[in-house]
Amino acid sequence: MSEFDRRMERPVSAGPLHLSHLVYLLHGFSVLMGMLGPAFIITTFLTGWPSIVAVILNYAKRSDVRGTWLDSHFGWQIRTFWYTLLWLVIAALLFATIIGIGLAYILIVGTGFWVAYRLIRGWLALTEGRPMPM
Repeated sequence: MSEFDRRMERPVSAGPLHLSHLVYLLHGFSVLMGMLGPAFIITTFLTGWPSIVAVILNYAKRSDVRGTWLDSHFGWQIRTFWYTLLWLVIAALLFATIIGIGLAYILIVGTGFWVAYRLIRGWLALTEGRPMPM
């Protein structure tokens, strides 16, 4: 984003900025529980209450960040949740076939790493005040 573009957007207040950090924290907590618990990262991320609360907060407060660089973070967080759900559904369909069980396992583990990567990348960009790619 050019310096001109950054000057033209709405200023960011502390509330939405703190909310963005909270959403990354909630998603990160779910990922940590997936790593430390008996479940996979992907299943804990999608079914854990912290991530569900986080995506609800994203949708409820998205209008507050329209026109700011935080909008890109809200979109990044929402897309991470829904794409993770898509990959879990595909893995479940593969798991239903005997041949696909190995592929489903690889897909679930790979998606777990992808989720962790997106959360780390997004949170680092947020702390540096940078928008996420759309």
